[in-house]
Amino acid sequence: MVKLPALASDAVLKKSADISNFTKVEGINYADDSAYNMKATDLIAAMKTMGFQASSVATACVIITEMDSWRGKHIDDLPEHERTGMFDETGVQRATVFLGFTSNLISSGLRDTLRYLVQHKKVSAIVATAGGIEEDLIKCLAPTYLGEFTLPGSALRDQGLNRIGNLLVPNENYCKFEEWIVPVLDRVLEEQDRAIAELGPEALHADSPAVWTPSRLVDRLGQEIDDESSVLYWAHRNKIPIFCPALTDGSIGDMLFFHTFKASPRRLHLDIVSDIRRINSMAMDASRAGMIILGGGLVKHHICNACLMRNGADWAVYINTGQEFDGSDAGARPDEAISWGKIKADAKSVKVYADVTTVWPLIVAATFAATRPAAV
Repeated sequence: MVKLPALASDAVLKKSADISNFTKVEGINYADDSAYNMKATDLIAAMKTMGFQASSVATACVIITEMDSWRGKHIDDLPEHERTGMFDETGVQRATVFLGFTSNLISSGLRDTLRYLVQHKKVSAIVATAGGIEEDLIKCLAPTYLGEFTLPGSALRDQGLNRIGNLLVPNENYCKFEEWIVPVLDRVLEEQDRAIAELGPEALHADSPAVWTPSRLVDRLGQEIDDESSVLYWAHRNKIPIFCPALTDGSIGDMLFFHTFKASPRRLHLDIVSDIRRINSMAMDASRAGMIILGGGLVKHHICNACLMRNGADWAVYINTGQEFDGSDAGARPDEAISWGKIKADAKSVKVYADVTTVWPLIVAATFAATRPAAV
């Protein structure tokens, strides 16, 4: 027998370090009776050892369950200056959970899952894009339809159909939205003008009834729509603020633009400074803070920056398809936010690289909806 060349032998048969204390990679054996028709919690538990994004999804579930179940002290046991943040129905401290989502998720059927979280008070505050506001309202007025990614844009334009991925929104939906929202804006302007006339120079003071913020306007829209299928409706009913720092970046911005001509020379004024104070104060007042960010861009940074004011969130779950090689905030992993002080160094965090619509229903089923909530 010819001896193996030492160079090749050393390269190919290199001795391994002992990693027997690491978790063994395993999957689901569907030959086992227990694997059939699994509950979401059992499926997630099995995915934990699969590797790749399956393990990340399972980690996200562990983090979300922890932030949802964390409880501190009873309010009666706290000194006066520490009686801030969120409390459960028994008066015990709970985490302040910031939820961020992009407009495409409301356009999709995921809206129903997001509404469930607000309906059952699973989150404390929301940051959304303008599309996330208007699409929720528009769906109360007319449906969105399933189409194809490959439908040609020019033909759709001729038919008055707008494409969002493989979803179709008839242009008449936005006409219905205009018919619904313009009278609301008229009433808001009347209330603002009346408050200014009554208060005079004090009209611009903090918390003045003359000062309308984007979150106050969104809350009013939730009140006016009065539809239980709406995220905004439940946010209004449960007093969960929805922040939208770019409220004019969408159809609702078009409506506000058109309204400036209809009401001219009068004009509705919205104060974004009061909203940044409000969301940052919520973060600073929190006993513990968690971030669940579905998608990227503005909603991701706005929540992260609020948590900077408290030297970082205690839990963070990102779900998006963004990559970090271009330096975008959307693609950045939680570790980058740690460097800025937006997530605590010892926080539990994970980024799941996935289309939110493919994994979020499963995550909710294994966490927030693992048990039936109390009736509302």
